[in-house]
Amino acid sequence: MFQMLNRRHIRQRFDRIAAQFDNADFVHKKTCKGLIHRLEPVLVKASSILDLGSATGSANDELRKRFKRTNIVSLDISHNMLCKAREKKSWFSKAAYTQADAIALPFKNSCFDLVFANMLLPWLNDPQTVFQEITRVLRKGGVFAFTTLGPDSFREIARSWNEIDSKPHVNQFIDMHNLGDSLVKSGLKDPVVDVDRLFISYKDSETMINDLKNSGSGNMLENRNQSMTGKESFKKMIKTLTNPDTGEIKLSLELIYGHCWGLGEKMDFKNYRIDANQIPLRKTE
Repeated sequence: MFQMLNRRHIRQRFDRIAAQFDNADFVHKKTCKGLIHRLEPVLVKASSILDLGSATGSANDELRKRFKRTNIVSLDISHNMLCKAREKKSWFSKAAYTQADAIALPFKNSCFDLVFANMLLPWLNDPQTVFQEITRVLRKGGVFAFTTLGPDSFREIARSWNEIDSKPHVNQFIDMHNLGDSLVKSGLKDPVVDVDRLFISYKDSETMINDLKNSGSGNMLENRNQSMTGKESFKKMIKTLTNPDTGEIKLSLELIYGHCWGLGEKMDFKNYRIDANQIPLRKTE
């Protein structure tokens, strides 16, 4: 059964870790560069870009290298993340910052050439709701580019916890094929998706825990165990996760990269009107 995320906890968590995020977001940086590299052959003139789920704005410099003299709007659910992003802003860059939830974008229709969402999707309960908003704000011929995590991510942690209890401890991630279907249903076209794997080795559990904590990768499921996880249970999970010979912990991530195209604003047939004067009269004999 699909597990729901608590959006209030997500906002609070990222507000708390904003100051440490840049030191722990190596996955975020890797997928950002990988996504921009995949956009190199894509023909799009982006005079206006929405960086959706921008965090501390680390993608801005990379986007400006690829798209010269573009206007970038950074949007994030976390106020503190946006404050960190503003600190990085150069005097001459065209940049704006908006605190909002991706499920309800505060922008007019058809106003962006590129919507860039690096690791936003793992924090959504219903990606299709956000895809519909992206369809609305994306100009015809514009591009939606994204990265996300696949269902094989953090499988080592999930397996270790499964040996201890049946409670949910790891967020669920959407399958690549379901993702493509959802994009098309939302009015986006020609999705191109590919998968990469990232294997991470930690010298000890403390290093792993600090990285996961400071990158926001905690359990934010709505029905997670509300009480503190017992120390003994946590120790058992770490022991199961740790290589007994080397003391190392290895985690794997399934990285999904994709982009698709906007069809322009959808016609609302409920508000569609025909001017009767424009209907030609049929001649009768």
